[in-house]
Amino acid sequence: MVATASQLRYGPNVAVPRILDTYKHYDIKQTFFVPGWCAERYPYALEAMVKEGHEVSGHGWLHEHPNELNDEEERFWFEHSIASVQRITGEKPAGWRAPLYNYSHRSTELLIEAGIHYDASLMGDDVPYLIKSTSGTLLEVPSHWGMDDWPAFMHSTEFGFQMPIQAPSLAWQNWWDEFEAAWEYGGLWVPVWHPFLSGRLARWHQTHKMIGKMMEKGGVWFAPMRDIANYVKKCIADGSWTPRTERYGLLDDLPQIPGKRTSPPPDMNEKKVKVASA
Repeated sequence: MVATASQLRYGPNVAVPRILDTYKHYDIKQTFFVPGWCAERYPYALEAMVKEGHEVSGHGWLHEHPNELNDEEERFWFEHSIASVQRITGEKPAGWRAPLYNYSHRSTELLIEAGIHYDASLMGDDVPYLIKSTSGTLLEVPSHWGMDDWPAFMHSTEFGFQMPIQAPSLAWQNWWDEFEAAWEYGGLWVPVWHPFLSGRLARWHQTHKMIGKMMEKGGVWFAPMRDIANYVKKCIADGSWTPRTERYGLLDDLPQIPGKRTSPPPDMNEKKVKVASA
């Protein structure tokens, strides 16, 4: 496991400073989802993120899968992870992403109860939507596996993931195609980048150039996900946009709310969205 540990430590020790340098170069703020154990083990990485004005939100404790836990276990590790991030950053996380997207039937209630403002675990739309449960509603800021660097770069016999590693140029071509579609129709572009994977030299070199191309194209809003969530909630509150709603958890046995397939929130056609989540 020594080699695997060194691979993971590359993230906070080498990749995070490199990623922060790129964001500083382009003067953009982004979101990092960090497991609680990593926050406590590498507090200096989170401190650097916060110092540069980036958002840090929750991502479980040690990448446990909520949908494989019982009620007490999920609650314990969720609360423990949120408290760890808050202890290091000095700010309660605004958002949460389930490890490996393994959102459970209890997750909505836990997030609402904890006062989390948005979730980023699900893949049900191209634009934000609402999740309804017995506890209320939660804003979902979705992505999908095609935007994740895990299939492109993750290769570890000890973790049991042995993907055919892609050249950075091929992986980023996939993300660029996704970006151009989001730019054309107006919407979200939410890549999921793990620093120990995408933060490698050649891969991040490609990312740095791609961000520059996005800025040259124009009409792009680079923002932390909490700012995206606040903007969407403002549109909902003032009645300028009504998102689609889905039901999860204890309401799963009820018919889904059909709603109307929505366009992006107002101004999204002029102000596209890109959020880098690490």
